Amino acid sequence: MTLPSSAALSARYTAFWHWFSQHEQAFFRVVQEGTLIPEDFFALLTPALDEVREGFYFQTGMLTDDTAELVFSAEGALDLIGLVEELVAAAPALPGWKFTALKTASDISGISINMAGFEFNADTLHFYPNDDPAYPDEISLVLVHPHFTEADSTTVRNGALIFLETYLGELGFATSIDQITVTGPADAQQPLIAITKLQDYLLWRQKEFIEKYEGQYHGTTDDTYTSFQAELGNGNKLFAIMNTDLLAWEAKASHPWIVVVMVTYEDINNSGMPDDETYALLDTLEDELLAELPDIGGYLNLGRQTADSQREIYFACRDFRKPSKVLYLLQTQYASTLEVTYEIYKDKYWQSFERFGVA
Repeated sequence: MTLPSSAALSARYTAFWHWFSQHEQAFFRVVQEGTLIPEDFFALLTPALDEVREGFYFQTGMLTDDTAELVFSAEGALDLIGLVEELVAAAPALPGWKFTALKTASDISGISINMAGFEFNADTLHFYPNDDPAYPDEISLVLVHPHFTEADSTTVRNGALIFLETYLGELGFATSIDQITVTGPADAQQPLIAITKLQDYLLWRQKEFIEKYEGQYHGTTDDTYTSFQAELGNGNKLFAIMNTDLLAWEAKASHPWIVVVMVTYEDINNSGMPDDETYALLDTLEDELLAELPDIGGYLNLGRQTADSQREIYFACRDFRKPSKVLYLLQTQYASTLEVTYEIYKDKYWQSFERFGVA
């Protein structure tokens, strides 16, 4: 069994844009008039996009009197960002239309958000970095709002995050900050910095990060792998094999994107372990993943864990775009034999794997 090629997705992009081109003049009139966009545009657009990949979001409006803009969004979902970018890259040039991948950054002077009576703008928000010497490359920010209280913490946090995404853009917000805390002035631990300086701060931190880690590579061919086993509370077995040389690597932050592939198989009363046939299928799947995501390309296979009728396969990656595409194709390929799900998140210091006891 081999993974379907990228051509399968490219064909879906082409089919979508062919369909859109057939209706674009009618869609333009709907957007221009502005009164029936949900009924006469979005209601048709949603099922057409679902044929490409479920989960895309979108918004539209008139950019100028003669140009409508259609923005495709992943709503920050890392597994969708690369596909949104590819879809828009495949768009034809249509007079009167501008197609945009992901919500773009905005001039901070024009951003003012009101949520439940709270204002979020350049005057009401400040920040300061919450640096941790143990994790010097993490970008952890504290946002400060003058009217923050514990009772309204959820509302104020949500409003502050919406402001940040509007300011930084969807991609910048999803990728440039590791942790965000929201508090009030009374609890601030450091001098407050104007939120207007946040973009410059993030660019400076990114430049430092690139200078520190650019070109870092770890070949895994000669690495040491260690086996772990345990008995779970339900009596089932847990087996793991991890690249312990890699887990001790000092340049972990150069590969900050963690990919966890979860493959669920049928429970056959074998203490949560697969039978021989399933074991062989799992190994085939893993071999295909390793072929698609090699260490030379910036995709480091950390190891795997098997327990409770599920195998988890772990990667640390320089970027998340290719893994998200490969895993979607893998999920599609194995849909009839194995339940494949996956998670992608940022963890610069691989803290997710500290349970294996390797510093």
